[in-house]
Amino acid sequence: MSDSLYETPNEGEAAEKSTSKKVTKDLASASAPKEENLLERLKATISAKVEREVVLLEVPDRKDVLLRISPNITQAQMKAWRKNAGEETKNGLDPTKFACQVIGQSCVGIEIDGQEVFDEAGNSLNFAADEVLEMTGTTRPVPDAVRAFFGTDPHIEGAALAILESAGYGDTVDVVDPTSLSSMS
Repeated sequence: MSDSLYETPNEGEAAEKSTSKKVTKDLASASAPKEENLLERLKATISAKVEREVVLLEVPDRKDVLLRISPNITQAQMKAWRKNAGEETKNGLDPTKFACQVIGQSCVGIEIDGQEVFDEAGNSLNFAADEVLEMTGTTRPVPDAVRAFFGTDPHIEGAALAILESAGYGDTVDVVDPTSLSSMS
């Protein structure tokens, strides 16, 4: 009788140990896929191309005319546009020429009365399109066609600033307090 009393706790301890090992192992395996899922989600998020959608820009003094603008502007493009506007010359950067570069190079289409205008081949119009050069009476898309299209320099500079803003230049990036995250969930 006493032998069975002594044997039962030892067997119980063994059963308890194997159960606790199994529970620990189950918890570890249950959390591993969750971490892999988060890792996979992060990989997918980071590998996706970041691209802003086309925005519409009103052309002041041109009733119902909108420019379709791609606000996906890189620093390399900005550097090239500044150089084309005279940044590295004796006279320095011409702000209106720079603004024309921003507008002319980011324009991917033109709309009137809410509908995009296409050339005879079905291509979207931009400032390099023969039709736009013809209607503006110019031979160079930038800066000439842009200047003729807008009509006034202040509108050109204002439009360029709006484009750069839609591209994210000037955006603020907020720091998140990690202690506030726990209260959100």
